[in-house]
Amino acid sequence: MTAEPEQKQLLHLVFGGELSSLEGVTFKDLSKLDVVGVFPNYASAHTAWKAKAQATVDQAQTRYFIVHLHRLLDPDS
Repeated sequence: MTAEPEQKQLLHLVFGGELSSLEGVTFKDLSKLDVVGVFPNYASAHTAWKAKAQATVDQAQTRYFIVHLHRLLDPDS
């Protein structure tokens, strides 16, 4: 049995909340941020982001974001 090569983790954070204004990314209340989670790849982060974004479609001031944590952890890559 051969071991499969381990794929590099490309961590992504999904979070969101109500914005103060639609013209920026300043949150109205940081204590109410919704941290959805940390995901091992972009595809799973996008799935989680899409579900949250669709669930809050009627709340115009609420936005969700995907942060590429792997770029922060290893900026030279």
